[in-house]
Amino acid sequence: MIEAAAEYGTYGFRFADSPELPLCGLFAVGREREVSAAYRWDGLTRDDGPLLLFQYTLAGQGAVEIGERREDVRPGSAFLVEIPGDHRYYLPADHAEWTFYFLLFRPRLLLPAWEAIKSKLGDIIELPSGSAPIRKLRAIFEEARGGKITDPFTASSHVYQFVMALARFASAPDREWDAWPDAVRAAVRFIDANYAEMVGQSQLAAESGLSKYHFLRTFSRYVGQTPNDYLNRVRIERSVELLGRTDWSVEAIASAVGYSSGSYFIKVFRKLTGQTPGQYREGRQLPYSRLFYDS
Repeated sequence: MIEAAAEYGTYGFRFADSPELPLCGLFAVGREREVSAAYRWDGLTRDDGPLLLFQYTLAGQGAVEIGERREDVRPGSAFLVEIPGDHRYYLPADHAEWTFYFLLFRPRLLLPAWEAIKSKLGDIIELPSGSAPIRKLRAIFEEARGGKITDPFTASSHVYQFVMALARFASAPDREWDAWPDAVRAAVRFIDANYAEMVGQSQLAAESGLSKYHFLRTFSRYVGQTPNDYLNRVRIERSVELLGRTDWSVEAIASAVGYSSGSYFIKVFRKLTGQTPGQYREGRQLPYSRLFYDS
């Protein structure tokens, strides 16, 4: 899996505030793997607020307590909390690891949208790894890791785009994860975990327990694209990470993300991004937002 091979890290930003300019404040972004029960944060004792925190589980399992309520945060789930606030999140002693993305940003300008999102989705939400908010979160991390967020304007743009992607997800009832049938959610999870080895739509239909025809109609209705289109999107987004952080050949990257030939990979990559893999690699200064396409 590409996530397992990717590097971890936390990147902080301390750009000067400008009272005259309406900028969103990026505080930190990271991808971390915690394996010790000593990992624990308490929202009532932190002194780095005010902040808003979005944390999305990639693997393993963590826990978050909000008030008197405890929730497990499994792969594909995220929690949204304010700092300071009455919450605690940690790696339970009976779990081996918790791997996650997180994004911390200032509430200035964004608090109304944040509160509207939570009113619709709650403070514990499920999102497919290929959903627009998670694609944007991954892109912010990669931009930070590549040293490309160097001014408050770029940082503000990234945070605003993330919150708007989350707001859009919250405002589309037919595409909300919780509204999807179990068979569709299972298929999305299967694609996210097995994109490099998948055979075809018949395999997905079998995994869902539905006939192929019924499965294709149901998946397309809720996800907004066919299973094959969703699979290609996941594969291309993973390939972008490899193009940015390795010197692998196009053929090697095509094989790593599940394509049988480099030529077909190039064809799909160009269709979704408007560039060939080689052009993308040569011009990596272009924003990842080129990949945030709609179905």
